[in-house]
Amino acid sequence: MRTHELVLHWIEKQLSDGQLLLGGRLPAERALAEQLQVSRTSVREAIRILEAMGVVRAGVGSGKDAGTVVIAEPASALGSALRLHVATQHLPVADIVETRALLESWAVARAKPDTPALAEAARLLEEMDAHAAVDDFLGLDVRFHVALAEAAGNAVVSTMMGSLREAIEGYAAALTANLPDWETTAARLRAEHRAILQAVNDGDGERAAELVAAHIHGFYREAGLGQAPD
Repeated sequence: MRTHELVLHWIEKQLSDGQLLLGGRLPAERALAEQLQVSRTSVREAIRILEAMGVVRAGVGSGKDAGTVVIAEPASALGSALRLHVATQHLPVADIVETRALLESWAVARAKPDTPALAEAARLLEEMDAHAAVDDFLGLDVRFHVALAEAAGNAVVSTMMGSLREAIEGYAAALTANLPDWETTAARLRAEHRAILQAVNDGDGERAAELVAAHIHGFYREAGLGQAPD
């Protein structure tokens, strides 16, 4: 095992044992290196890896933001990793879209009416009505779909949904250039959003799942992603 992996293993055990909690701070770099009998370079490398994974945030200087703090940002880290693999073309965008449709269909079918996440989804729809610009609309669209996923109450699914959306958000924005009339498309998307949310609020999970799958695949077909599944 390489020395930075020893550091990673120690931190993982501290977290699993409850010795390190969200908001807690790791020992100072020098102290941790001495405790584990590794170099400070190894400690630094391990912390960089954990930062990239969304597990810690390393601050410099002094004061309340100094030190390495345990955080929880898995969706951002997974999204970054997926985005890079999409860029290598190892993970086809069409497959990412299909996975997203599967996860989101599952989530809306099990969404719990009257949850705060659905109230947030409704608020985002109102905000979408006031933002016609593509970038603004797509940003709100991401948050709307993540809110729907969160309504199912499954932290893993909502995290994966957030990461999948982040991985293809830039691609989706680029595809809008292929649309013949953005305003017409945006109006259709808003109407579909409202129908999905209404089905969820009515407790009709099966209908909501059908609507969200058609909504996702329909956008990518219209925007020219020919490999998107029917």
